[in-house]
Amino acid sequence: MDWTRVLLSRCAALFRMRSHDAELDEELQAHIDLAVEENVRSGMSREAARTAALRSFGGVTQTREAYRIERGFPLLEQAGRDLRFALRQLRRSPAFAATAILTLALGLGANTAVFSLINGLLLRPLPVPHADELAVVRIDRSDDGERGPNYSFSAPMFRALEMRHDVFENAAAFAGHSRLQVRSNSGNVEVSGVMVSGRFFAVMEVKPLLGRLLMPVDDQKGGGATGFSAVISEGFWRQWFNAAPDVVGKRLTIANQPFTVVGVAPREFTGADPTQQPAIYVPLWAEPIVDAPYDAIAEGYHSWWMRVIARRKPGVTLAQANAALRADSNSIVDESVADAKWIAQAKAAHTHLTAEPGSKGYTFLRQMFSKPLVAVFSMCTAMLLLACMNLASLLMARSAARERELATRLALGATRRRLIRQLLVESLLISVLGTAAGMIAAPLVSRALAALLVSGHDMTVDTSLDWRVFGFVAIIAIVAALLIGLIPALRSTASNLSEQIKSGTHISSTRERRRVLPRVLMGLEVALALLLVVVAGLLSTSLVRLYRTGLGFDPHGVVSLDLEMGKQPREGAELLRWYHEYADALAHQPGATSVALASDTPMNGDVWIGGYHTAADSNDRQVYMNSVSPNYFHTLRIPLLAGRDFAWSDTLAGGLKVILTEEAAKTLFPGKNPIGQQLLEGDGKGQQKTFTVIGVVGDCHTVSIRKDSSAGGYLPITQGEDKKPSYSVVVRVSGDAAPLGAAARQLAARMAPEIPAPAMTTISGDIDASITGERMMAMLSVFFAGCALLVTGIGLYGTLSYATARRTSEIGIRMALGARRAQVVGMVFRENAWIAACGSAGGLAVALFAAKALAGFLYGTSVHDPWVLAGSVAALTLIASAASLLPALRAALVDPMRALRTE
Repeated sequence: MDWTRVLLSRCAALFRMRSHDAELDEELQAHIDLAVEENVRSGMSREAARTAALRSFGGVTQTREAYRIERGFPLLEQAGRDLRFALRQLRRSPAFAATAILTLALGLGANTAVFSLINGLLLRPLPVPHADELAVVRIDRSDDGERGPNYSFSAPMFRALEMRHDVFENAAAFAGHSRLQVRSNSGNVEVSGVMVSGRFFAVMEVKPLLGRLLMPVDDQKGGGATGFSAVISEGFWRQWFNAAPDVVGKRLTIANQPFTVVGVAPREFTGADPTQQPAIYVPLWAEPIVDAPYDAIAEGYHSWWMRVIARRKPGVTLAQANAALRADSNSIVDESVADAKWIAQAKAAHTHLTAEPGSKGYTFLRQMFSKPLVAVFSMCTAMLLLACMNLASLLMARSAARERELATRLALGATRRRLIRQLLVESLLISVLGTAAGMIAAPLVSRALAALLVSGHDMTVDTSLDWRVFGFVAIIAIVAALLIGLIPALRSTASNLSEQIKSGTHISSTRERRRVLPRVLMGLEVALALLLVVVAGLLSTSLVRLYRTGLGFDPHGVVSLDLEMGKQPREGAELLRWYHEYADALAHQPGATSVALASDTPMNGDVWIGGYHTAADSNDRQVYMNSVSPNYFHTLRIPLLAGRDFAWSDTLAGGLKVILTEEAAKTLFPGKNPIGQQLLEGDGKGQQKTFTVIGVVGDCHTVSIRKDSSAGGYLPITQGEDKKPSYSVVVRVSGDAAPLGAAARQLAARMAPEIPAPAMTTISGDIDASITGERMMAMLSVFFAGCALLVTGIGLYGTLSYATARRTSEIGIRMALGARRAQVVGMVFRENAWIAACGSAGGLAVALFAAKALAGFLYGTSVHDPWVLAGSVAALTLIASAASLLPALRAALVDPMRALRTE
């Protein structure tokens, strides 16, 4: 085909441009030489013959350009020439190039890093076929209030839902993230795992790498014909079995029970929670084994511990699925709950099931950090806009200094469109280089942010680059190029630039003062910078006040050692003696000053709430409870206000004992001395327990720093009813805690070799993890505010420097006429002062309005905090003054006679 041959010819011409140009020049020269010889033979002189030949030819340059257009791609060639010219321009101004590239790298890199995190947590679908057909099922109630929807299901409710196939092809449950005790050559070790129902892999439509995956026949009491089965991940298969092809059928000892490996899941599949990477999948019915001594299945509707994900039938929309679920909700509740009172309360609260899009799976991190991430991304966008406005201002000032060059090119025949395109190519080059610089740092930043988000949680967030990230980067790079280049290009080619050739390199001061747009742009930049500084001030002040909150205990120097005792043989009194001996052994280790035991440590995310009442008031009140050993209050430095501490002799034979917090004592026994009073609790089986209050301790935060100290109580571990409780050892350490951690592991290996090595954490680390969102927002906002101040200072300095340099003649005349240097400094300084003042006023008004969106993230800090607002304005004023002073001083040092000669 002709057009194919022409296209191929043009493409080939791109790679042979020089040879084609040489051939064309030779051919043109041959035509001209023949015409000259013919004119000479007709009687003309050689000079006249050449002139006549050139006149008859019609222009060599025009002919050469016409042939170039016909043989190649002129737009590409022009773009290449523009690109080379832009590179030469940047090389001529290395300081400007470095400033522009680094400024954009900050804005684009920060946006890319945060978007990578948002993509990994909020946008990326699960790597399974037809992920858009998945739905996550939740439980909604009209009285949820601030708690939001409930994603936890009990085993009976899930089984009732699993049997309904009117809207779902399959429904499956998974039990969150678990640490499975797997026996290795060196003893029991903890391996990441997840419990799944029999149809889980069918819902996910995953194909096994080896063997088969779990099926409904595996998910039943006692397992299949050969006992319980397990599916392992490809990574676990390679690490534990050296990628043995005969792994199917081999045994794994999990929680001291044998499991048969029936298949290997492919590497790309990581389950229904994108933040987990389970190595082992076991059936739900194995829960009493892997979670021993607890048995959530036997607890029935009292235990809510699993998540539900389903695949919709082809053609069934999410709205249709929700309509069917709402209609079936009452019958599902009736089938799964045997308590008539509970059912009546659920129906009164309009309890119903709801399906939401499940293409991205379920993770609680999404609920925790979606709002903070959106807020951080908004700050990133403001930072990028600030960088673009700064560069637009600098380019306008820079292009004003090139007006004579542009006027000369217009006079030589260049069109305005051609000049605008060339200036935009220069802006695009800056944008591309800034994007490349930002992309180098973005992966490191995104991984650091992901590590901050999951601190305190055994999870990961995939921040790898994919087509969404690359598409986002391409879009913001193009938008940035247009933002920083379009307005300067239009302005610098708008006026009659031919006048500049006649008027010289400088224009009148009157005309310069009329240029309002650069000043407006810089004012907007100052306003935006002030907004970021105010946000940073509010968030950082809130974080400081969070850390200064009276916790009610001293977390500094306290570590906790989590012991997993559910799979070892000791129980009851024998296990309690073991705990006592282990705590005593730790107390004699170097650095340990005080040791105690507790079922829950403060701020670790676990909570136990009980309903209690008194003889005078039969209405149950919710009380946060904890089981602790003697010396717990001393170890955490919780003050004992009345009564006594627990003792190892406080056994069941001496009656049930309880210690209340000050808030609980006032709530339960108003106006009375609580010591010796009776506290009553129903056990749900028609029986009632009576506790005697033996002490009152100070209030402390147990769940969150943000929440005020709630009514709480403590029970002695010596009166616990669990046969195999797993406690945490709380140790106050003087000096480095690492030797104590090593000693704790050695003691555990010697005293109970069948348990995993205890994991050591710090209470301060748990506190940090409980306010991860606040820490991330405060840290990033301070970083963005610092960058905003830096970028604004550079913009004000650069714009004023260009403007001052172009007013050299005017300044020289003023000084020649008697103006003092101080007057010149004041004149130049006032230009930026007005810009900074107007921008600060506008930014302050916007900040007062926009800061209301931060109210939900602040603690103990008003959005109108006068100290924060005043400090922000002062910081910006200081930066603006510093940026304005140097150009003003430089202007004052101008030599009047030398300035007058510059014209």
